[in-house]
Amino acid sequence: MAMKGNRGTVTAATKFHPDEDVEKLRGAMKGAGTDEAAISEVLAHRTIHQRQDIKDHFKRSVGKDIMDDLKSELSGNFRKVVVGLMMTAPAYDAYELRNAIKGAGTDEACLIEILASRTNEEIKAFTEVYKKEYGDSLEDDICSDTSGMFQRVLVSLLTAGRDSSDTFDEARALKDAKDIFEAGEACWGTDEVKFLSVLCVRSRKHLLRVFEEYKNISGREIEDSIKREMSGNLEDVFLAVVGCIRSRPAFFAERLYKSMKGMGTNDDALIRLMVSRAEVDMEDIKEQFFKKYNKTLYSFIKSDASGDYRHILLELCGREK
Repeated sequence: MAMKGNRGTVTAATKFHPDEDVEKLRGAMKGAGTDEAAISEVLAHRTIHQRQDIKDHFKRSVGKDIMDDLKSELSGNFRKVVVGLMMTAPAYDAYELRNAIKGAGTDEACLIEILASRTNEEIKAFTEVYKKEYGDSLEDDICSDTSGMFQRVLVSLLTAGRDSSDTFDEARALKDAKDIFEAGEACWGTDEVKFLSVLCVRSRKHLLRVFEEYKNISGREIEDSIKREMSGNLEDVFLAVVGCIRSRPAFFAERLYKSMKGMGTNDDALIRLMVSRAEVDMEDIKEQFFKKYNKTLYSFIKSDASGDYRHILLELCGREK
């Protein structure tokens, strides 16, 4: 979904002096204990580009990598947030995907979230970073940890081959809708490949028209048919693709809600969502969150997140207006 300019809560600091920020960060890490509030005040209010300037200036002026100090001084979820903030967007996506694959078990939800929501350009960027940083093919690693049609959908998304045009063909949209209907609701069994060939390849504008035609033909929303025809990770990834086509901010709002509700908070998902979207579309996500749940994201984080990282997440969320 094309965004209309920057709608992030984190914007460039107008009076940015990396040398001063370096001194503030060094001061926050000196002595007994660490001043996490001071670290938050700097890093949560600088853009990714400005944080890279801070990293460069720190190395020039101190002679070491600031990440070494941050990692040694910080711990827990606060450390996870800060480490994420200090990465470029492609590097952070690659880092999260690596952890999802190489950690204890496979975090399929992370794979789905990132691959279903990123643009062609973003996918190409983090795929290159992944190879450079870890020496492995992201596709090979995903294939080694997943299987079946779920794997095939992820591989299709990873090719970054979605049509990026802003036009659609009415006749083709109608045919796609009919093909999906005949591959699912209208037959015994489900032809998942037909869903893949449409949902993972066609442009956003085209698919929005397909969804309209599908409802006219079947009497159901495409999401309802996916839930009826599929299950498990395959259901989840197709629902994520459809959700992102309809509205990425609404998709992320739902993910944020689910990360904080249920049996405890999914800290990793909450951190990943807040860090990765803060500079991109967090304002839109906040609007969608309130629209859907009648509660501000800020108040939700304040009441449902806990521990040492809540303060910096609230800073990334942006103060209540």
